[in-house]
Amino acid sequence: MTGQTPRPLLPVVDHHGDRRRVRDRLELLEALTQAPTVDTFYRDDLIRIPPRHEVYGWQCAVEVCRTPFTTGKDLCSAHQTDWHRVRREQPDLSRFSYARTAGPLHSTESTSEPATCRICPERPVTNMLRQLCQRHIGRWKFALTTAPDLDFDVWLAGEVPYPSYGQCAAAVCLSWARGPMRLCLAHERQYSADGRPGQATLPGKWFAYEQVGRPVPVFYDDEGAFRAWCSQVAAATRAGQVNLRGLPPLVRAEIRWGMIAHAQRSQHTVWPLQWLQRIADAARAERVTSLFDESLSTSRLARRGQLVVEEIRRHLQLVYFTRADSRELGYIDTEHFGVRFRHRLSHFDLTQISQRWLRDLLWDHLAARLDDPAGSRSSTPFDACRRSCIELGAFLSVAAPEGGHDPRLLGEEHMKRFVADHRNRAREGLPHLGVCHPYKDKPSKVTDVSLKFVFNYSRLVLREALDNGQAERVGLSRAFITALPHGGGNGVAQRKRSPFSDDVARALADDANLQQLTVSYDSHDRGVRDVWETLVFSGRRCGEVLELRLECIGRYGNLPLLWHDQTKVGNYDEAIRIPERIYQRIRERQRITLGRFEDRHARQPTPAERKQLALFPSHVRNPMGNRAISYTFFHSCFSRWINELDLGSCVPHQARHTLATNLLRHGAGLHHIRKYLGQVSVRMAEHYAKVASSEIEDVLQHVWVAGPGAATPGKLLASPSEGMSRTQAEALALDLSRRSTPAEGGFCTFQPVVDGGECPWKLNCEGCDKFVMSGADLLYWRRKREQWRSIAERAPDDATADYLHQVFEPTDRAIDGLEKALGGLGLLDQALALDLRRPQDYFGRIWSTAFRATDLAAAAEDALDTDWPEEDE
Repeated sequence: MTGQTPRPLLPVVDHHGDRRRVRDRLELLEALTQAPTVDTFYRDDLIRIPPRHEVYGWQCAVEVCRTPFTTGKDLCSAHQTDWHRVRREQPDLSRFSYARTAGPLHSTESTSEPATCRICPERPVTNMLRQLCQRHIGRWKFALTTAPDLDFDVWLAGEVPYPSYGQCAAAVCLSWARGPMRLCLAHERQYSADGRPGQATLPGKWFAYEQVGRPVPVFYDDEGAFRAWCSQVAAATRAGQVNLRGLPPLVRAEIRWGMIAHAQRSQHTVWPLQWLQRIADAARAERVTSLFDESLSTSRLARRGQLVVEEIRRHLQLVYFTRADSRELGYIDTEHFGVRFRHRLSHFDLTQISQRWLRDLLWDHLAARLDDPAGSRSSTPFDACRRSCIELGAFLSVAAPEGGHDPRLLGEEHMKRFVADHRNRAREGLPHLGVCHPYKDKPSKVTDVSLKFVFNYSRLVLREALDNGQAERVGLSRAFITALPHGGGNGVAQRKRSPFSDDVARALADDANLQQLTVSYDSHDRGVRDVWETLVFSGRRCGEVLELRLECIGRYGNLPLLWHDQTKVGNYDEAIRIPERIYQRIRERQRITLGRFEDRHARQPTPAERKQLALFPSHVRNPMGNRAISYTFFHSCFSRWINELDLGSCVPHQARHTLATNLLRHGAGLHHIRKYLGQVSVRMAEHYAKVASSEIEDVLQHVWVAGPGAATPGKLLASPSEGMSRTQAEALALDLSRRSTPAEGGFCTFQPVVDGGECPWKLNCEGCDKFVMSGADLLYWRRKREQWRSIAERAPDDATADYLHQVFEPTDRAIDGLEKALGGLGLLDQALALDLRRPQDYFGRIWSTAFRATDLAAAAEDALDTDWPEEDE
């Protein structure tokens, strides 16, 4: 499971003294290392990595610099300091541009190989500026005291080389010794740091011995202690090198193969060479014969070094053991089957299942799933099967004869006791017997959901064993297996998520709240707000948005499109139209992601790297940026944000339900929703479209009032004040929708016209009592009223103005009645927001405000106190 600390790998069977096993493994690893595709530098005991190696590169990203970079950065310490200074002066300068334009800087860091004196080829450099050994730099300083104006090149031409002191006395070191003590500079410092075992010292002014050609004596309090220190001291850490000298042959081969296998992976974390050197030093100090020795895991390695050891062990297990071996050892590795689940280790430990027969049945079941060409999209079934069998095995260990180890003794009553016990634990909230919390070292509680998983997946494993005859071969009775019920039959309710309510939706879309999501819960700016807004506007599944690649948007026909993979339904490279706002947010996120890649690597990504680069890359163990932030990370940020806003129980997936509901409410069919959201069936579309799942809403109309030609203009024809029940409102709305046809400014309910006949009143709708007005017509009639008032104001005399007002008075009353009706239902603001002059509103069926019958019935139950016109007015 993502984020879970990996369990320690199973220890290799003890091979101390088993020379044949060690020899076989050594020969196997050496054969793999000698393959033509493996770089030759891995085969030496002193592994020298090329400076620009794509995985283990160590040289500063500045092209003219040959200094090693610092851990976690691609710039050396000198250029890193200079970069911070330049960035303050030029905020818009990118790290990539700086790395291409910066010049060399003086650095005190050592290179991969200690330089030798330009005069003495076998003496190390002491002064990096002059490139001279200790003796010659002393001679140069002395020469300056007598001739201050002496030219360095002239002096250099007259100097002669001095004999070497040989290689460093440290057994693992290949560098030249610095002085008569026969230690290189790094080991001289280490000798002093270790307390100078043996107290080796040189005489004062020992250079005088060299000047007269006499050997320099070395004095010891205990020469044996000094020699012992030399044989045990760790190798000096040098940039670009991993020193494996002094290690047993098998350990050397294991570290080599671990480095090779790590470099061959398409997705890998950063392994600084210092970590690998510390592993080699720890193995040498602990005198281990293999990286699987338990003493190595308890050594002085830091946590990061232990993670490297664990990964090397996983690579070695794939070499040392076959599929059959893993069955015997009690684990299954998906890479033995050529499968690797995303964000999941390939190793599944089965040793917590104490019953060997149950463990073997589970192994066979998982192996069959891995061998299936259809495969599995995720590791969830594998984890669920493992957890279920652990729980069943834990119960049998305490409640079955002989701890459940003999399957011939198990019967129906034992399975029924397990079922009853687990149901009781779910009802009382008691802990599991064998399953621990993935992030805490304590048993997790049994819930209705976990009970369903335990029953279903353990039943799946046992039923498969019954069908293929394995149960009979191990002596497991049929009654024991069939007594385990299906988890779905336990009355576990499947609650469907509802769309966001209006209040919640407004809070989640508020700009101040969205800014708070970024500032308070996304400190590394990994794009949590961008993910959330993309979810809201596109309706994608959360995983589809999180896994977006860098180049996921484009304009086609001047329309912004989003390209994504709908892996859940097997649709790849699907494109949907997105709003301009989301398009621009994703473009800004692309700029940020590319900037971080350039800042990390001081170069631009190659076309192949751009294709794999995640739009929302994780900042944890993700050097190449191709692994996206996990759903756990996003949901954690979202949940804390929701809790602070005090919005109750909300999950990101409700945005998908909300969009589906809104699409259906505004006239989209279920087949359109299914296609847009990438759903597998119309039934699934109905599952998401909650509020508008009935076809009645598709034909409901606006509030209807009598037109200006009626006896009572403005009379509400479908009014909550009339005390309609829910059933009456639905029936009336459905009937009205079938008995009307759109007309200018409203609806005509005269059936001959509705059926396609000619209007007997020559389309004089305003003077017809069959004409009704809808809420979507309010702005139209308001403009009509303003037009009539404007004409009346320009009338030549008062009599003409009064006549015009009298002619329009029925229409004015109808408009007032419509406003009162809409105001009583709280829909006046929405009606005023409509503008039928916009074609997208008209053709989008916004002309029918589409009041739900349920809303009308609810308004009737609230007994709104509204002044509706009476019949005799």
